[in-house]
Amino acid sequence: MNYEASKQLTDARFKRLVGVQRTTFEEILAVLKTAYQLKHAKGGRKPKLSLEDLLMATLQYVREYRTYE
Repeated sequence: MNYEASKQLTDARFKRLVGVQRTTFEEILAVLKTAYQLKHAKGGRKPKLSLEDLLMATLQYVREYRTYE
């Protein structure tokens, strides 16, 4: 599920899917955008996935595939 499709979910379903509340997701996204702009200030290839989709995929992965150490 991409970020645009997740906007239609309720807050409870969003948290169940991603593992964090929507407000927390937006805060993480703001920090990620700032860091991305600093790292890629010189340009380069455009990403195939948006930062929102990358963050959603990462959080879903962390939620689903935990380590049992």
